[in-house]
Amino acid sequence: MTNNIRVLLVDDHPVVRAGLRAMLADFEGVRVVAEASDGDAALAELSKLHALGEPVDVVLMDLQMGSGMDGVTATGKIKAGVAGTPPPPVLILTTYDNDADILAAVEAGASGYMLKDAPPEQIRQAVVSAAAGRTALAPEVAARLMGRIRNPVPALSTREVQLVELLATGMSNRAMARQLFISEATVKTHLVHIYAKLGVDNRTAAIAVATQRRIIRNQ
Repeated sequence: MTNNIRVLLVDDHPVVRAGLRAMLADFEGVRVVAEASDGDAALAELSKLHALGEPVDVVLMDLQMGSGMDGVTATGKIKAGVAGTPPPPVLILTTYDNDADILAAVEAGASGYMLKDAPPEQIRQAVVSAAAGRTALAPEVAARLMGRIRNPVPALSTREVQLVELLATGMSNRAMARQLFISEATVKTHLVHIYAKLGVDNRTAAIAVATQRRIIRNQ
């Protein structure tokens, strides 16, 4: 039995928010108390609710939100206390299940990671678990994380995943170095390691293999 879990719903699509709100309304003891269309709006809502003495128990956060602040950045700011509140758990609810998004969300401090096509009961249990301070992972996401641990093939580090993502946008070594605030020599060293781990010898092949293995999103 849950006890009136207060949820802030963050998604840039009004129709999706309406659908999620209707689904959450069917969960006993769960209540959507506010909505936001991006990360900036989520931080503002958290601050406002905190000032009113109505703290949020769980933030249900999308990842990609148009031109607004994305979910990973917002998660990091929430967990850092930027909203001026005791940081509530952030549960990611998205359509993306690639390594890049999962690792970025976990490193930002997300308490859980669920997919939007999950059965309602799985999402309900994830909300309850997050509110109770427990980790909540979609089975597919948990399997991918466990696969990284059990797979003897060297996994890409978070920095290496970032570089492959930038490679897929067509950036030069110099541009990637500027983007990540590292030297071109460091970029080249990372690329050597990336190619070795993926079993390739050029950028195009690295992007293709990383996409096939769902390390990065389909471009």
